Amino acid sequence: MPFRTLREHLAKAMLAVGLPVGAAVSAQPIRLHPENPRYFEWRGRPLVLVTSAEHYGAVLNRAFDFERYLAALQRDGMNYTRVFTGAYVEPQGAFGIERNTLAPAAGDYLSPWVQVRPMPDAPPVHDLENISGEYLDRMKAFLASAARRGVVVEITFFSSTYGEAQWQVHPFNPRNNLQRIDVPEWKRLHTTEAPEQLQLLQEKLVRTLVRELRGFDNVFFEIQNEPWSDNPIVVETLNPLLANANVYPNVVEIPAPISVAWQRRMAAAIADEQREREHPHMVAQNVSNFRLPVRDDDLVPGVSIVNFHYAHPEAASWNRGLPLAFGYDESGFSGREDTPYRVGAWRFVMAGGALFNNLDYSFSVGHEDGDDTTNVAPGGGGPELRRQLGVLSRFIHSFDLATLGPMDDVVVRAPGVVPLVLGTQGHQYAVHLLGRGPTNLELRLPAGTYRAEWLDPRSGEAGPVETIRVDRQTTSLRSPEFASEAALRLIVE
Repeated sequence: MPFRTLREHLAKAMLAVGLPVGAAVSAQPIRLHPENPRYFEWRGRPLVLVTSAEHYGAVLNRAFDFERYLAALQRDGMNYTRVFTGAYVEPQGAFGIERNTLAPAAGDYLSPWVQVRPMPDAPPVHDLENISGEYLDRMKAFLASAARRGVVVEITFFSSTYGEAQWQVHPFNPRNNLQRIDVPEWKRLHTTEAPEQLQLLQEKLVRTLVRELRGFDNVFFEIQNEPWSDNPIVVETLNPLLANANVYPNVVEIPAPISVAWQRRMAAAIADEQREREHPHMVAQNVSNFRLPVRDDDLVPGVSIVNFHYAHPEAASWNRGLPLAFGYDESGFSGREDTPYRVGAWRFVMAGGALFNNLDYSFSVGHEDGDDTTNVAPGGGGPELRRQLGVLSRFIHSFDLATLGPMDDVVVRAPGVVPLVLGTQGHQYAVHLLGRGPTNLELRLPAGTYRAEWLDPRSGEAGPVETIRVDRQTTSLRSPEFASEAALRLIVE
């Protein structure tokens, strides 16, 4: 939209959510729950973030109608989205995505930096010393609209570069910016081996956004997307029996020390900008793909959220000792069918995860309602998957999250299925069963009377409801028939 119109839109949107235009407010932004830091608290309520959202270009792609997009998320019960700042952008066709919101058409790329022409007939380049006012206005309008619709936004500052095609359009490529900073190796862009002048400009972008977005309660920041991609260290082979075992997607990778050190520098810049704030925004760190028992030296200071991509449930369950929230920050590359993404979401959340984000390729320019189900891409998405994820969101939020935690000893035996249980001893239990039903659950519960409510995770249809009385060490409960999964809500009456 035109600059003047965007300014007017921003003012109206911010006033609609009670944010004074151009001023900070003291509202508590989303944070770790003070009683149970494995989950979030936002606007006074415990929260798990569940979504199936676009491919991170909602702000940087001028052609993308973010109002329609956010309305679609709200309509479908999604409460979270992730956006890139524009410090990384993709060329057309990257990763086999036909209609990629992160690959704007010519003229639609809204850079976080002012773009100038060094010569009258030359193409525009980024002035890395000057943040774009138009960009900040669009970012603020997006955040205000999301806040009004109950959507939390993760803002990812930087990303790995991945390949030469991405480097050719990268703002930090000296051919694409006014400063012409020599970068001897693009794989070192986000490490302590990057030129010092470039690191200072990276810090400047971080500081500016942290400062400019201080008034929004629906924001948290992530330092870098997939930092292991450009500088990987392999720490686990998932299936060593494969013929070509030590390559993606069969290896767990973490970033090299020079990458983690650079992230510490960016985290210090965030902390410095927020040092006098009563209510600072949370910081997330994307540590690994798949799963990882996280060590103290894997994390940078001040991190509240530990994000994984293509996560296994172990990414949450192996790290229960850390008083942090764990996120399944990106899913995809598992075909177009809904099942792997739905099941992955349920298993991660039921293992104790606090955040799930599916890459939903049904959102594209002109299809901001999320109905582009023919988009060629390495993943799926669409209205039906979002409906299914809404079932998960309603299920998990039906429990008292302030006291909920993993309880591995509740299901003593469950033939034919793999159970995951969250609960509060003697009060509430959430159970997910993966496998073939029916099965006889042998449960170890405190004495009392319980209401057992079955749920189909795919359809959302309620199953049998019964009352069970527990007066001995273990109690049996027979499940209904199910093809692959079932959910159970056990509440003390």
